[in-house]
Amino acid sequence: MDYREHIEKVIDYIEENLQCEISLVDCARISGYSPYHFLRVFRAVVGLTPADYIRKRRISEISREIMQGNQWISSVAFRYGFNSKENFVRAFKMEHHILPTEYKAAQNSLKLYERFRFEEKGFSLTPQIREIRPLSLTVYKCDEDFVPNFWNKYNVRGLSQKLSGGREVRDYGVSSWNCEENKLDYYIGIKSEYAAGDIRGTLEISIAGGLYAIFSTPAATQDLFVTLIHKTWDYINGCWLPSCGYKRKNAFEFECYYEKSRLFSEDIYIPLEEN
Repeated sequence: MDYREHIEKVIDYIEENLQCEISLVDCARISGYSPYHFLRVFRAVVGLTPADYIRKRRISEISREIMQGNQWISSVAFRYGFNSKENFVRAFKMEHHILPTEYKAAQNSLKLYERFRFEEKGFSLTPQIREIRPLSLTVYKCDEDFVPNFWNKYNVRGLSQKLSGGREVRDYGVSSWNCEENKLDYYIGIKSEYAAGDIRGTLEISIAGGLYAIFSTPAATQDLFVTLIHKTWDYINGCWLPSCGYKRKNAFEFECYYEKSRLFSEDIYIPLEEN
């Protein structure tokens, strides 16, 4: 059964009323389903319960507004239904693992939750295929289940300049599959040649040179940057790799960019070998 028309009506209603009270009964009525059936369908289609979707969308819109304007955080949060600053701070920290004041001060890029849309075809990127030289990185190991939250902490704590001794350098996010623990290991840091500052708590990673596909994400706005990165990874894994004619090599994959550049674009490196 095609649920698209029913769910799109509910999404429209939610988006138009993010600053108002939204009830499950009203959402179910708009969808044309019973509350019980609506909950099941919404979660199956969107991947979240209606309550979680509304909460994430409100936090995302508040995050966008407090970065773009000079309004008090508490007044913006109140407009979106948070009855106290404390409740909003608690919800924001649960979502992003940093404080809203830290986010505003650092002006880092968050993984905001955009309006749900049914899959739109047409996104594609053409990578460069070339050999790269070996490099050594000084990195912190991720201690978060959700990688964007580790980037949040890395940026608001100024860990890049702490490692470099105050120099603005390119940051690297490195991933590798841990076969023993059956999970992805992730690290963030800088090139070891620039690590002239405080390197306590870090380790060194050596990335072998070789053949890589290099994807440059399209330029984005600050609020859409992390979402576009995830969209690019989805394209690489779901579209490009299955049909590219190469095999994904079992080696470090990495992404890099200058947070301070405000260009909101990054390069993603995928190791390859011939089929």
